[in-house]
Amino acid sequence: MRNVVILGGGYGGTAIANELLEKGMPYDVSIVLIDRMPFQGLKTEYYALAAGTVSDLELRVHFPVDPRVKLTYGEVTNIDMETQLIHVEGHDPISYEWLVIGLGCTDKYHGIDGAEQYANSIQTFSAARHTYARLNDVKPYGQVTIVGGGLSGVEVASELRESRPDLNIRILDRGPKVMSAFPGKLQDFVAEWFMEHHVEMRGHVSLHKVEPGMLHDSNSGETIYTDITVWTAGIQPVELVQRMNLPKDNAGRLVINAHHQLPDYNNVYVVGDCAALPLSPSGQAAGAQGKQIAEVLSAIWQDKTPRLGKIKLKGVLGSLGKKSGFGIMGSTPIMGRVPRMIKSGVLWRSKRHLG
Repeated sequence: MRNVVILGGGYGGTAIANELLEKGMPYDVSIVLIDRMPFQGLKTEYYALAAGTVSDLELRVHFPVDPRVKLTYGEVTNIDMETQLIHVEGHDPISYEWLVIGLGCTDKYHGIDGAEQYANSIQTFSAARHTYARLNDVKPYGQVTIVGGGLSGVEVASELRESRPDLNIRILDRGPKVMSAFPGKLQDFVAEWFMEHHVEMRGHVSLHKVEPGMLHDSNSGETIYTDITVWTAGIQPVELVQRMNLPKDNAGRLVINAHHQLPDYNNVYVVGDCAALPLSPSGQAAGAQGKQIAEVLSAIWQDKTPRLGKIKLKGVLGSLGKKSGFGIMGSTPIMGRVPRMIKSGVLWRSKRHLG
């Protein structure tokens, strides 16, 4: 049997597996899906897990159950592309005919002293659970500081506000204001929601050190006191990808060709946060890319030349608690209850592998 080994059961990896199973594979090809968890975690919703507004059970999606799929659980420790072997903690080496690297991302701490040790993450299922426990233990009227005023930081802050109205919540960002990468209308809408719900917003904060209970701003020289710090200030590919001596872009993502393959290893594909795409990392982008990788593999098995179109995303959606949200559909900003309802519908479809 020849096999396709998929490293990581996230949005990209599961999209590839489901697409191949649906469209059919040669009788002598099987799939090996390797992940450290026995289920897919819906990462775009980890902010709600950390805030305590959903249980972790609600964010679990079963991996495909099919005789052509073998599931292997464990931490991938090394990829040897010369021998075509994958090393997984607690398992014998696993060989591959085709390989997909979809191991996702980790937090980027920008060289800030103490950030990795003392800030709390939502980048993995386990980290989000841990952050929830830490947030839940903060005493009433305690101070929560969220570092990073992008989409993730905004969703954590708003969800936590609904979960713990007794807490003091602030967002810090290096830019001039929260959501600075989004259109002005959306920035103003989010800022108004935060002001109405008593979430403090502070821009032009450039941290140089994080300590237990203290953040140090190099711009003002101020010490900012906090009971707990949550980190949402950037991502980078996982450490295993960081170690790879292969061409990468400025964000440390692996350079790929038009068919999502490594240029020097055409039987190795890269999907999601590890791939150098002309798109911002997102679950939507990873899923769309995964479908194209499945198209490429199917074409190769039929001795055809793959013909791929440009990946087009449908838009961006964000939540402000359970009743309000915002987004961009095409080039049109949308705000209020409608984008929140759309996001809930997208989540419902994701749980059922419907895209």
